[in-house]
Amino acid sequence: MNTSYLTNNLLISNDHAGFNLKKYLITKFTTKGFKIEDMGSYSDEPVDYPDLAKDLCRKMTISPSNFGILICSSGIGMNITANRYSHIRAALCCSNEMAKLARQHNDANVLVLGSRFVTLEEALEMTVTFLSTKFEGGRHIARVSKF
Repeated sequence: MNTSYLTNNLLISNDHAGFNLKKYLITKFTTKGFKIEDMGSYSDEPVDYPDLAKDLCRKMTISPSNFGILICSSGIGMNITANRYSHIRAALCCSNEMAKLARQHNDANVLVLGSRFVTLEEALEMTVTFLSTKFEGGRHIARVSKF
């Protein structure tokens, strides 16, 4: 597993369905020396995921060097909300290969996970891959600029 990370600054947010997965990822990456800003939710009590996604995206406006992780039950709602922001390139991933391609081809800066569709171990693997894979540039630059 590649452990040369592109950043050690990470913003993370979740709704109630993503709370346990977020806690797991925070534990794993804190021990690797990451500076993680937990932007909520802080329990498994029901919350409105669009509000949490918006807060993370707005924070990335002031801290563009950060990468973000959004987690909800399917990932779909968080992904739709995040991609409404022009500086965000959020990628809903359900496999390690998708996480790799999201970075290589799309220069994604936010990983979106569906807590009901991935195991803790799969989510960890995807996050490691996402945070350690460089954007290839080249032919992809023109395409990404059209986003």
